[in-house]
Amino acid sequence: MCRVLGYNKIMDYVFIAIAFVLLVLGLVGAVLPVLPGPPIAWAGLLVGHFSSFSTFSVTGLVVTGIAAAVVTVLDYVFPSILTKASGGSRMGSLGCTIGLVVGLFLTPIGVIVGPFCGAFIGEMMNDNTDTTKALKAALGAFLGFLTGTGLKLILAGIFIWIYIMSLAM
Repeated sequence: MCRVLGYNKIMDYVFIAIAFVLLVLGLVGAVLPVLPGPPIAWAGLLVGHFSSFSTFSVTGLVVTGIAAAVVTVLDYVFPSILTKASGGSRMGSLGCTIGLVVGLFLTPIGVIVGPFCGAFIGEMMNDNTDTTKALKAALGAFLGFLTGTGLKLILAGIFIWIYIMSLAM
């Protein structure tokens, strides 16, 4: 495609490098709540598409773009659904998110333990009379977080694999 637009080989390598950086940022964004992982990874596919080395189709871009949008929406929906399904409140969901942010500054274990602890604290702030209910709701919020994060990681990994395969063909 770059030849059609009048670019030279240097631009091909610039597109490949930018695409790679965006795909890696998308993978990181699958775990960090401050970066929207799937849209950033998809942007990497889009930029990479403009390299003359890429064989990725426009149809593939549309399908992966829809997948990125769906997974991004689900990532926001799952924690709320699973928190409410397990008897939790909005405070539990909010605590889960705050716990994740705090956990980022701790060891890698903090990313896993932080959301659960945050959801538990949020539930206890909402209603400190029932510890069992708070634990159940915290578990629901945590499972929602894990589900959303897992989906984002899988999608970012698939995007990276698609990109590498489109360059290898």
